[in-house]
Amino acid sequence: MNIAEQKAEFMINLLTAKIAEVLAVQNGKTVTDSLRDFLATKTSSLLFRPQSYLYLESPEYILDMLDAEYTGDIDRWLEV
Repeated sequence: MNIAEQKAEFMINLLTAKIAEVLAVQNGKTVTDSLRDFLATKTSSLLFRPQSYLYLESPEYILDMLDAEYTGDIDRWLEV
């Protein structure tokens, strides 16, 4: 694994942890449960594909995508 791949993996892991923390606070769940819920989404699948470059976005941006996915607003999800 080269340096760029290591940096991408680090950012993906960091974003995933931050998103799980925010979701835990928002939903009154544990971080573990929130992480489990997040990992079951299409948004997280996209985040874990480095070629999507989603890891370069802010946690707020990804949370907005996640909200669009949860509400079934696929047009907004694709737009974000």
